[in-house]
Amino acid sequence: MAEYGIDQSYRQGEQQQVVVKAVVAAVAGMSLLVLSGLTLAWTVITLAVATPLLLIFSPVLVPAAIVVLLLAAGFLGSGALGVAALAVLWWMYKDLTGKQPPGVELLEQVRQRLVSKARDIRESLQQQQQLQEATQ
Repeated sequence: MAEYGIDQSYRQGEQQQVVVKAVVAAVAGMSLLVLSGLTLAWTVITLAVATPLLLIFSPVLVPAAIVVLLLAAGFLGSGALGVAALAVLWWMYKDLTGKQPPGVELLEQVRQRLVSKARDIRESLQQQQQLQEATQ
């Protein structure tokens, strides 16, 4: 009897946890849905107010926006390439100084696989050539 009571209280605890999770998920979902609706309304109102201004200033704003986008893309690309270059240089420094940079084991495994595959292909080509010579 005591075991049944413990088992039943455990099941009730699990059920309560499920209910609490469902309530929290519903509240969070509804809150996000309300925020989404408010954001949509704000966007529509802003667009309605800004449209006449955009039409008036479009001869200036469009080229300016294009220039700003190109500059942003250039700076972001330059920064990303710089970070990549620094990462490669750091990896090479670690490798040349004898420290184990991340990925060395994987790189060695890939190199070994490529070498073994090249050896297998060379052997199979030699066997095919020998068979062709024997048949001629």
